[in-house]
Amino acid sequence: MDIHSDHRYAINLNVRGIQPSSTLRINELSNQLKAEGKDIIKLGLGQSPFPVPERVVEALQKHAHEKDYLPVKGLKGLRESIAGYINRSERMRCTWEDVLIGPGSKELLFLLQLAYYGDLLIPRPSWVSYAPQARIIGRSVHWLPTHAENNWQLTAEELDIICRDDPSRPRILILNYPSDPTGCTYTDDQLLAIANVARKYKLILLSDEIYGEVHFEGKHKSIARYYPEGTIISTGLSKWAGAGGWRLGTFIFPSELRPLLDAMAIIASETFTSTSAPIQYAAIAAFNGGEDIDDYLVQSRRVLKVIGEYMHRRLTSMGAVVQKPEGAFYLFPEFSSFREGLAKRDIKTSQALCTALLENTGVAILPASDFGFAPDHLGARLAFVDFDGGEALALAGGDYAGCDLDDGFVQQACPRLVTAMDKMEAWLTSL
Repeated sequence: MDIHSDHRYAINLNVRGIQPSSTLRINELSNQLKAEGKDIIKLGLGQSPFPVPERVVEALQKHAHEKDYLPVKGLKGLRESIAGYINRSERMRCTWEDVLIGPGSKELLFLLQLAYYGDLLIPRPSWVSYAPQARIIGRSVHWLPTHAENNWQLTAEELDIICRDDPSRPRILILNYPSDPTGCTYTDDQLLAIANVARKYKLILLSDEIYGEVHFEGKHKSIARYYPEGTIISTGLSKWAGAGGWRLGTFIFPSELRPLLDAMAIIASETFTSTSAPIQYAAIAAFNGGEDIDDYLVQSRRVLKVIGEYMHRRLTSMGAVVQKPEGAFYLFPEFSSFREGLAKRDIKTSQALCTALLENTGVAILPASDFGFAPDHLGARLAFVDFDGGEALALAGGDYAGCDLDDGFVQQACPRLVTAMDKMEAWLTSL
C-alpha cells in the first residue's frame, strides 16, 4: 500500500520535513553512543549542571501528595511569589494576575504564537525552537541580521529597517539575553534603543530571560523597564534552579496585554489543562528566594564565569573566533580559519563539522545551521555543562571560598571540559 495515497498518513504540511529539536536530538544521540561504550563529552544540550537547591527539592517532597487539577493560569500562591520576585529584581509593579504558569516556557511561547496573529522577528543566531514553532503554526518568520563584531546582538537600527516598510503590521519580537547560543547580553543603552523602536511600531516584545539569573555579574536588567506596556517577560526554573526536567515556565504580562494572557489561558484549558501541582507548590520556594538561594546563585555565577573565560581563552588560542560570554553556559565559536583544511576532508558545512568532531573526538556540539545560519557558516554552539555541578558548587564554596576561581579550579572541578578542549585542539591542529 502506498502510504502517501492513504488519508490516515496526511501529516500536517507545516510539520512534514521538520526534524526533532536539535538540542534534544544531540542529547539522545550522545546517550546512544555512550550506551555503546563510547566516551562522549556532552556539550550539545544546554542543561544546567547544577542540582536543584535543597530547600526546593524538600518543598517538592512535601507536596508530592498534591493531586488536584490547579487553575489553568497557575496556582495563586506561585503567581504571587513570581510577581514578588519580578517586582524585587526589576523594580516593577506587577500583580499575581499578570502571571501565567505553563509546563515550560517553551509551551507558553507556542501558545503565544497561536493566540497572537503576528509575524515572528528573531535575531540571528537564536535558540533552536523559536522558528520551528512558528512554522508548525503557520506564521511568517523574519530573521534579523546581527554581526560577530557586535557580539551577534540586534541593533535598534536593524529592527527599525525591518519594521518601517509596513509599520502597522502585527509582530512579535523575541529577545533572548543572556543569549543562547552566544552567552552575550545587552547593555542598558542597547535595551533602551530597542525599546524605543518596539514602542514606535507597537511590537509585542517577548523578553526571554530564562538565563537572567546566571548573568555572571548578577546584573541582569529586563527590557520591560524601558518598554513596560508591550513586554512579556519569560522565565522559569530550568536554567537558574537546575530544574529543566521539572517543566515549569512562566510569562509575566503588562496589564495592557491582559486580553492576550486570557486568550493563551483559553488555549491552555483545551490543551495541557494545568501545570503539575507538586511542581507548582515547590516552585514557590524557588521564587520566594532567601539567603540559601542567593548563595546558590552567587556560587553558580562564579563557577560559570571562570569556566566561560577558560573555554573562551582555549578556543581563541586554537584559532576559533569567539565572543567572550557574559552569562548562561554557552559559547558560539566560528571555525572559518580552518575552512581549507576542513574542505580537504570534504567538510564544508557546520553540520558536517559537528558530525566529524563527534566521530573523531567524542565531543558533541551543535552546528550554527541549527541557530539560523546558512549551512556553510562554519560555526557551532558549545554548552559548557559536562561537569558535576554539585561538586563544583561545594569546591567553590569550600576550598575556594573568599578567593578567585582559577584554571586550577576548572581542572579540578571540570576535567571533562578540559579534555574536550584538548581533543578539539588536537583535531583542529591535525587538519
